[in-house]
Amino acid sequence: MEKRQLGRSGLRVSRMALGTMTWGGDTDSEEAASQLVAFVDAGGTLVDTADIYGEGESERVLGALLGDLVPRDDIVLATKAVARRTDGPFGGGASRGALLSALEGSLRRLGTDHIDLWQLHAWDTTVPVDETLAALEYAVTSGKVRYVGVSNYSGWQLATAAARSSAVAPLVSTQVEYSLLERGVDREVVPAAEHHGIGLLPWAPLGRGVLTGKYRSGTPADSRGASSVFAGYVEHHRTDRAARIVQAVATAADGLGTSPLAVALAWVRDRPGVVAPVVGARDTGQLTGSLTAEEITLPPAIRSALDDVSAIEVGYPERGL
Repeated sequence: MEKRQLGRSGLRVSRMALGTMTWGGDTDSEEAASQLVAFVDAGGTLVDTADIYGEGESERVLGALLGDLVPRDDIVLATKAVARRTDGPFGGGASRGALLSALEGSLRRLGTDHIDLWQLHAWDTTVPVDETLAALEYAVTSGKVRYVGVSNYSGWQLATAAARSSAVAPLVSTQVEYSLLERGVDREVVPAAEHHGIGLLPWAPLGRGVLTGKYRSGTPADSRGASSVFAGYVEHHRTDRAARIVQAVATAADGLGTSPLAVALAWVRDRPGVVAPVVGARDTGQLTGSLTAEEITLPPAIRSALDDVSAIEVGYPERGL
């Protein structure tokens, strides 16, 4: 798998990341092991989790697989803090106490002495940004974190944090929802990331599963759309606009002799500023399907057509006068 620089940093990662949100829940440890081996065998290096996934179970499952199954040094280990909430004065958020407590918890669950990419899961309106950034700097200077990034930040939040971060712990990545069905970040987040040398890590690059085409004629019984937990998550992208985009993706896939999944993933993977889409999978078979995207590059005519059908309105001031 091709490697890319993560933002304006010296860290190189695979141009696809393995997401582990369901590990320890819908994905048991045996299936997680199978996915991790398949990903690493394909040349993947960046594995993403968070302290909130499965109330910490995702980190525990991943940590148990590192060392014996896959060498720790073969993985760029990424996790997140801020969103996990527990009782007590340091129970969550982006304060210094909460972040450093969360860091120790993640290190313990992952069974490692350092995290390669530590990300703030969300902006915290209750904490001064300088306090949050100082905690990130401490985490780096302590040797417990190598690089830092953010997730789910708006354009102004990303630009503010990037401008105020130190040279010791600059932001190198931002993880945001980005796909043919969700292009809102093109308005301000993408330009802010480009200006500050921050790499994009798109989550839900397959439009929460809708871009695979599985929902074109109904809701499969074994899909997230049929789950009481994830039905609303999927319904968000089941609109008339989405149907037109899904049809365009399916047409492109037919012409290229590949799957809609591979087309949708290749489109977002090669967008300006994108470093690595974060792909989650129910099972190894689904992950293998995503890995086929590594084999294709969309022809300019198809890329242009997909750009057009998925275009969003960009008004003043983003478009200029």
